[in-house]
Amino acid sequence: MTTETLTIDKTGRVVLPKPVRDQLGLVAGSELQLTATADRITLEPKLPRAALQRRGKLLVHTGKGSFDIVAEIQRGRDERSRQMAGPGWR
Repeated sequence: MTTETLTIDKTGRVVLPKPVRDQLGLVAGSELQLTATADRITLEPKLPRAALQRRGKLLVHTGKGSFDIVAEIQRGRDERSRQMAGPGWR
């Protein structure tokens, strides 16, 4: 279990720490299910964990779930393009 203190910015956003995103296989565009009760907020990945997860520079099949290989390849290419272009690229 990971416990961290997050800060809400003035527009109501929070940033999930990279180790948490990596652990759960979350990438840009991943959907989360938000559940709010009187005193608690819970976020859970909406879809099952990805069958492909990044391990260093490699994508590794975890044997969990199904995936669209073409979409996964394109998502990896898009991610690398964003990283190379730097902030402000959309």
